[in-house]
Amino acid sequence: MKKADIGLIGLGTMGANLALNIAEKGFRIAVFNRTTARTHEFAEEAGPLADNIMPCESLEALVGAIEPPRPIILMVPAGSAVDEQITALDPLLARDDIIIDAGNANFRDTRRRMAALATTGPHFIGMGVSGGEEGARHGPSIMVGGPEDSYRRIEKVLDAIAARYQGQACQAWLGPDGAGHFVKTIHNGIEYADMQMIAEIYGILRDGHGLAAREISPIFARWNEGRLNSYLIEITARVLEAVDPETGNPIVDMILDRAGQKGTGRWSAIEAQSLGIPATAIEAAVAARSLSAMKNEREAAQKRFGVPAPSAGAPSEEKLASLEAALFAGKIVAYAQGFSVMATASREFGWNLPLGTVARIWRAGCIIRSQFLGEIAEAFDGAPETENLLATPAFSAFIEEAHPHLRQVVAQSAESELPVPSLSAALAHFDTFRRARGTANLIQAQRDFFGAHGFERVDRDGSHHGAWHGS
Repeated sequence: MKKADIGLIGLGTMGANLALNIAEKGFRIAVFNRTTARTHEFAEEAGPLADNIMPCESLEALVGAIEPPRPIILMVPAGSAVDEQITALDPLLARDDIIIDAGNANFRDTRRRMAALATTGPHFIGMGVSGGEEGARHGPSIMVGGPEDSYRRIEKVLDAIAARYQGQACQAWLGPDGAGHFVKTIHNGIEYADMQMIAEIYGILRDGHGLAAREISPIFARWNEGRLNSYLIEITARVLEAVDPETGNPIVDMILDRAGQKGTGRWSAIEAQSLGIPATAIEAAVAARSLSAMKNEREAAQKRFGVPAPSAGAPSEEKLASLEAALFAGKIVAYAQGFSVMATASREFGWNLPLGTVARIWRAGCIIRSQFLGEIAEAFDGAPETENLLATPAFSAFIEEAHPHLRQVVAQSAESELPVPSLSAALAHFDTFRRARGTANLIQAQRDFFGAHGFERVDRDGSHHGAWHGS
């Protein structure tokens, strides 16, 4: 029997759909799941694709079914499950086989695993996969980190299964060790900010203007035809128009307002802090999800402090245009922050991340795909050493035109007691970024006063101290 081209472990939603994607593209794939019944169930449900699927009841059978050198994809939960799977596979694999972790791993774990396997074990790749269930089945965005020669051996498969944008596969090798998983982490951080800002605009329309979900849906649908065109805006319109079959109410109104998170957004905020890069719109989005989980406390607080009833009335076309521009400005800042984090990490870890390529492979397949990713790619092509998108000609023009609307929306929201944490953070970031002389001189004076930390002067070099305690 002809052997498989590749293997996959873990037949949950993402793993099963990725395996079907691989089989559909003409590759034979051996699959294994810890629950044997699930393995056979998957193969039986594969229909005409079953001819390219080889169900295996043990790891030994899986390894034996793949043509050497063997690439094996892990689609198991991040954390200890990955380490356990590597430990089980390691003695069964040859030196030139490849383990591919395609889960949402912390890039530091990826670096650790790669270092541990470097001298004795098989090759290791950390591969970020974005697009959710639909992307895995029909074409995700794929971000690869690890040895480039190992990537080249699986490039043909990745090219075939990745999403395509104008004929180009949305997959790429981005650098050594944890580069791929780091980029996926920052992708998810931007995703957090993008989703939070959309939710904040929804909150203004619902709680400030009293609009129902069915009235808000066409607003987002219209925005999706303009410069906000993106996957998240598109699905927001669809979510808001969906009806709960049990109650007849908008399904969004029947959903508890407590957002979940799996860690990648939090990791992106942590890494930004570790690298000393302000990613405040992302951090605010992570904090907002944490605050959403405090449902009991929020209900008690509303009883104590109250909230105003919607009072603004139906929004005018001018108001809707301002909300659209504010959301656009906020998105620009969030993307700029994410790319700044990646640029700094690239230097810190010696990855040489091709940021223009990152933008290109995010144009299709991934959750944050949007029309201005092409413009981000062009910005980095024109200035590869760019530290901040806000400093590029295209994006400085965008933010210059849109930030007055962001300012107006944030100010009016504050007056109306409507929370807009990520939009507020984006505005504060822009205002701080564009002010040549800030207020950190006072902070330096305070630090020197209580801790003798020293400060730089505007009129001479060196470190200096103030005569705080003398005459």
